[in-house]
Amino acid sequence: MLKSSSSEDESESEDYPDDPDISHSSQRNLREGVSASSNDSLAHSTSAVHTRGSLSDRSVGRPSSPSHSVSTSSEPPGREEERALREEEEHKRRLQLYVFVMRCIAYPFNAKQPTDMVRRQTKVTRQQLQIIKDRFQTFLNGDTQIVADEAFCNAVQSYYEVFLKSDRVLKMVNSGGCSSNDFREVFKNNVEKRVRSLPEIDGLSKETVLSSWMTKFDAIYRGEEDQRKQPQRLSTLAGSELILSKEQLYEMFQNILGVKKFEHQLLYNACQLDNADEQAAQIRRELDGRLQFIESIAKQPKKGPKFVLKEMEEMYVEELRAQVNLLMANLESLPVSKGNTDSKYSLQKLKRAQNTAVSMMEVTEDSEPTLSKADVVLSFTLEVLVMEVKGLKSLAPNRIVYCTMEVDGGDKLQTDQAEASKPAWDTQGDFTTTHPMPIVKVKLYTENTGMLSIDDTLLGKVVVRPTPNSPKTPEWYKLYTPKSVTDKITLKLAVRMDKPQNMKHCGWTYCQGRTAWKKWKKRFYVLVQVSQYTFAMCSYREKKADPNEMMQLDGFTVNYIDADQELEAQGGRFFFKAVKEGDSLTFACDEEVDRQLWVQAIYRATGQSYKPVPPTQISGGKGSNAIISRLQGDADRARKHGMDEFIQRNPSTFNHAQLFKLLQELMLDHRLNDSFSCLGWFSPGQIFVLDEYCARYGVRGCHRHLCYLDNLLDRAENSQMIDPTLIHYSFAFCASHVHGNRPDGNGTVTVEETDKFEEIKERLRVLLEYQITHFRYCFPFGRPDQALKAALSLLERVLMKDIATPIPQEEVFSTIEKCLKNAALVNYEQVSTYAKIEESLNSIDLPPERRLEDVIHLAELCIDVLQQNDEHHAEAFAWFSDLLIEHAELFWSLYAVDMDAALEAQPQDTWDSFPLFQLLNDYIRSDPNLNGGRFHQHLRDTFASQVIRYVDLMESSIAQSIHKGFEKERWQPEGNGTPTSEEIFWKLDALQSFIRELHWPDEEFARHLDHRLKQMAADMVESCVNRTMKAFECWIKKGRTTTDYRVPSEICVMFNVLNDARNQSLKLCPPNRDQETYQYHTQIESVIQGENKKMVNELVTKLTQVLRNVLDKLARYDEGTFFASILSFTNPGMELADAYAEFICDNLEDITARTHDDQFLLCLYEAWYTSNMNLLCDWLSDRMEIQLHIYQLNTLLRITKKMYTDMELHCVAEKILNSRTYETIKQRLQVEEATASVMQGEGKIVYNGFSKKNDSDDEDDD
Repeated sequence: MLKSSSSEDESESEDYPDDPDISHSSQRNLREGVSASSNDSLAHSTSAVHTRGSLSDRSVGRPSSPSHSVSTSSEPPGREEERALREEEEHKRRLQLYVFVMRCIAYPFNAKQPTDMVRRQTKVTRQQLQIIKDRFQTFLNGDTQIVADEAFCNAVQSYYEVFLKSDRVLKMVNSGGCSSNDFREVFKNNVEKRVRSLPEIDGLSKETVLSSWMTKFDAIYRGEEDQRKQPQRLSTLAGSELILSKEQLYEMFQNILGVKKFEHQLLYNACQLDNADEQAAQIRRELDGRLQFIESIAKQPKKGPKFVLKEMEEMYVEELRAQVNLLMANLESLPVSKGNTDSKYSLQKLKRAQNTAVSMMEVTEDSEPTLSKADVVLSFTLEVLVMEVKGLKSLAPNRIVYCTMEVDGGDKLQTDQAEASKPAWDTQGDFTTTHPMPIVKVKLYTENTGMLSIDDTLLGKVVVRPTPNSPKTPEWYKLYTPKSVTDKITLKLAVRMDKPQNMKHCGWTYCQGRTAWKKWKKRFYVLVQVSQYTFAMCSYREKKADPNEMMQLDGFTVNYIDADQELEAQGGRFFFKAVKEGDSLTFACDEEVDRQLWVQAIYRATGQSYKPVPPTQISGGKGSNAIISRLQGDADRARKHGMDEFIQRNPSTFNHAQLFKLLQELMLDHRLNDSFSCLGWFSPGQIFVLDEYCARYGVRGCHRHLCYLDNLLDRAENSQMIDPTLIHYSFAFCASHVHGNRPDGNGTVTVEETDKFEEIKERLRVLLEYQITHFRYCFPFGRPDQALKAALSLLERVLMKDIATPIPQEEVFSTIEKCLKNAALVNYEQVSTYAKIEESLNSIDLPPERRLEDVIHLAELCIDVLQQNDEHHAEAFAWFSDLLIEHAELFWSLYAVDMDAALEAQPQDTWDSFPLFQLLNDYIRSDPNLNGGRFHQHLRDTFASQVIRYVDLMESSIAQSIHKGFEKERWQPEGNGTPTSEEIFWKLDALQSFIRELHWPDEEFARHLDHRLKQMAADMVESCVNRTMKAFECWIKKGRTTTDYRVPSEICVMFNVLNDARNQSLKLCPPNRDQETYQYHTQIESVIQGENKKMVNELVTKLTQVLRNVLDKLARYDEGTFFASILSFTNPGMELADAYAEFICDNLEDITARTHDDQFLLCLYEAWYTSNMNLLCDWLSDRMEIQLHIYQLNTLLRITKKMYTDMELHCVAEKILNSRTYETIKQRLQVEEATASVMQGEGKIVYNGFSKKNDSDDEDDD
C-alpha cells in the first residue's frame, strides 16, 4: 500500500560501493570511501553513451528548414556552403531510401502487418501530468460533483501525495514510458489492498466496491471531457496502432525520412506504384540484378564481407542464392490478379516455399518448360447493352418491337417489348466467352399480327466484333435490313469486353519471327501472363479460343527500332523488336501510341534491366494516347526535378545494410516521439516495412538486430524508457546467430557482426547493472509492468558465455548482490539528501531536538522507501529474496550511522528519542525478514540502557510523588480518589503502557521489564495504601461520639483511595500471569484487604460508640436507681430517639454519596448494623430481670425500627437484617410493649411499637 510521499527522487547518484561488508562502527567513513571509488566502467560507459548519442542525433536529425537560423547565419560562407552540401547529400540519400520503401509498401510479397502485437497505450506527456494533478487536487478540494466516501477520499489523497507528486513519476513521464494505463494500474493496486482491509458489509461485495472506486477514478482522471468523444478518439488511435493503409504508410515514411508531399507525388507517379504489373516487373529486375551481383561475388570473394571462418565464403554465396530463390518462389506464389484485388490496402496470404526454388533465370533452353495452349486460356466477360432504335417509319406506332442478343452462336437473350413509337430498352445482357475476338449479333424483331404466322418478322441485324481495347461508350450501328424493309434503321448499342487479369495487352499488329509467325502479316496478338515469371505472346483468330500460334517470352529483350523499308511497304509504320539468343520477333504498329504500349507491356514481361526509351514523344489525345501522355509527363516531371536518378538506379548496387540502419534509426526516433508509450516497440506497419525491406533487399537478420540493439541502448542510456523484453528478443537472436544456431537460416558469421555483438554485450551488461542498481528510479513504482523482472532475466542471459552453457548461479547472485548493495547506498543517499540530514548533523548551531526531529523524519522516509520496494519490486526479486533482504539491512546500517550521531548529541536524561525507537521497532517487527536482523539488534542495544534509565527515573519520580503528595494532601475528592493518588496511578499506568507499546523485541529483557514494572506497581500501591491508612487513623480520632457526629468527607475520600488502589492493582499487576513465579499481586491484594477491613472496623467502632452513648442515657431510667425515681415525674419526649435517627440517616446519605464502591458500602453497613444490634441485644440482656421504662421502650422501638428500615433501603441483605440478634431484640421489645399496654390501659399505647395496629401511627409520627 502506498505510504506518505517521500520525494527523495530529485537527483540520482551514480556511485557504487565496492566493499559489501560495512561494519556498524565505520559505516560513515566507508560510505565516503565508496563514493570516491565508484564504478569507473559505468562512468566511462555513460560518457561514451553521451558522445554516441549526440553524434547520432546530428546524423539522423530531420533536414533543416530552408530558412537559416541565427547561429548559422554567422558562419563563414565556405562552411555554410559545405553544410548545405551535406544537407543536400543527406536529403538525396533519404529520397533514394524512400523509393525503396515505397516499392516495399506498394507491392509486398514477403511480409504482412502483424495483428497479434500487444496494443500500446497512449503516452502521458508532462503537460498532461500537470492537468491530471490539477484534476485530482480539484477533487480533493471538493470542487467536483463526484460523490465519494471518506475511505475513497483517503485513497485518492494517498495516491496524489505518493504517486502523482513523486519526482520519479515526472522522470518516467519525461522518459516517454508512462501511459494512462500505468496511472490506473498503480491506483488499482493501491485500492485493492485498502478494500481488502475494509470490514465486510452485508449485501455489498468488495468487488462491487472496487469497481465503483475505479469508475470514480476514471471520472476524476478524465475530468470534464466529453464522455461521448473520448471512446471514439481512443478507438481511432487504437485502429491506427493495429493496421495502416498504404496511404497512411506513405505519409508515415514521408515524416520519417523528411520527404515533401510533391516529392512523394513525383516519385509515386514516376514509379507507377499503382500499377501492379510494373511493380512485379521491377521485382523481377531487382532479383535479376541480385543474381548478377551474387555471381560477381562468387568469382571475386573479396567483394563480400569478412567472415570468422574461410569456409564461410562459399557458404555465403549459397545463402545469397537461396535467398533470391526464396524471393522468386514467393513472387511466383502470388496470384496473377493480385494488383487488381488490392483496393485500399489488403495483403494476400503469402505461401512461402518450403524447399529451395529453382531460379527462373538459370533455366536453360533445354530445360525450359513448354507451354501448352491450355495454359493460356482466357476468359472474357461481355456486357451488351441495347438502348434504343431510330428509323422505324414504315411500322405502325402501336406495333411491338424487341431485340435479341447472342455471342459466338451461344444462348440468345431478349430485351423487353416496346412500342414502335418509343423503341427504347436499356437492357443489358451478360455473356462469358473464351474467344479473344468474339462475334456479337443483335437482331431487331417485330411481332407478327397474322393469325397463321409462327415467327416474328426480322426488321434488321448487326454484327459487332469487339476486342478488350474497343471503346466502352455506346455507339450507333446501322442495321442490315431485309429487302422487305425499306427504312434505314440504326441501333444504339454498347459492348463492353473486360480484360482478364492474366491478359496484359492485346491489339492488331504486324509481326514476323524466325521460329513463329514467319510471314509478315497483321494479326491479333495477346500478351498472356501465365505466372509471375512466365509470359507468352499469342495470336488469335475469330471464333477461336485457342491461340493460332504462341511464343514464350522468357529471355527476350525488347527495344524500339527504325522502320524496315521492305516490311514497311507491306504494312506497318512504327517498328520494335524482341530479341533473344537464337530468335527474334519484329513487330510494327500503325500508331506510335500502340507501339509504346506494346513495348511497355513486353518490357515488364521480360524483366530486362534496360528500359527502352521511345524515339518520339506523343502529346495530346484520348484513351491510350492519354495514358501514354500521362506516363511521359510523369517521367518528364521526375526528370526535371532530379528524381529520375533515384528511380532508375539499380538497387543491387547499394549498400542496403547502411541504408537499413539509417531507416531503422529514423523509424525508432519517430516511434518514440509519437503519441504511444511504445517502449521501443515498432508499430505493426513499421514492422511490416522492415520485414519486407530486409527480405527484398537482402539485409541480414543479425545486422538488423545489432543495429536495433545499438539504437535501443543509445536511447536507454539517455534516460529513455526501453522495454527490457524487447532488448532480450534482439539480443537472443544475435547471440544465437553469432554462436552458429542459424535463427534466420544463415550459417555465416561475419567478423563485423562478432565484434559488434561483443561491444553490444558489454554495453548491455553495464546498462543492466546500472538499471538494477537504480531500480527505484529506472522502474518507478514497478512500471513498466514486469520490466524489472525482464531486466534481471536479460542480465542472466548477457552473463552467459554462450547459448549452450548456462552461467553458474553463484556468478549471477554475485553480480546482483553487488548491484543491490550499490542500490542501498544510492537509495539512502537520495533519501538523506532530500531530508538534508548531512546539514542537520554537521550544523553546530542546530539544537539537539531539531536533529532528533530530522532523524525521525528520515526514518519515516526510509520506511516508505522499503515499503515501496516490497510493494512494487519484491516480486521481481523473488528469486533473489535473500539479496533483497541484505539490501535492506545494508540500507538500515547506513541509516544507523546518522541515527547514532543524532542520539549522541542528545542530553543524557531526555526521552524524546523513544518515538524513534517505536517507529523503527514497529516497522521491523512487522517485517519477518528484518525482525531480529543486524539493524534490529543494533536498535535494541542502543535503546536498552535508555529504557532501564527511564524506568529507574520514573520509579524515583513516583516515589517522590507519594512522599510529597500525601504530606500535603488535603483529601479533596478528584476522580476516583485524590489528586495524589490519581497522579500516582496515572504515572504507573502510563509507564507500563509506554513500555508495553515499545514492543521490546528481546523476549527475555521484555519479561524482565514486565516483572519490574509490576513489582514497582505493587510497591507503589502498597505505599499509597499505607499513607492513606495513616491519614485515616488521624481523621477517625477526630469528632465526639454524639448524635451530632457526621462522618467527614475526607474519610470517604480515603475509602475511595483504597478502593481505587485495589482496582488499579488488578490492572497494574494482574494475578493471571506469572502467579507461580511472582507473588506481587497476592501480596498487594492481601495488604489492601487487611487495610480495608481495618478501616471498616474502626469506622464501625466510631459509629457504634454513638449508640452506646445513647444507651447510657437510657440506662438512667432503669428501675431501682436513684435517677429513675426522679425522672419518673418528667416527660422527656422523643428528642433522643429523633436525634439518633437523624444521625443514622445523615451518615448513611453522606457515606453513600461520597463513596464510589458499592461493595465496600454494603460491607460497611452490614458491619454497622450488626454491631448496633449486638450492642442493643447486650444492653437488653443486662436488663432481663427488670421492666423497661416507657421512655426506654419508646426510644428503643424508634431506634430499632429506624435502623432496620434505613439499612433495608441501603440494600443490606434480608438475612443480615433479620438475624437472630434482631429477632431476640424484637421479641423482647414486643413483650415489653404488651406489658406496658396492660399496665397503663387500653388507650395509652406505647410509641412506635411493633404492633401492626399502630403502624399507621408510626408513619404519622415520621
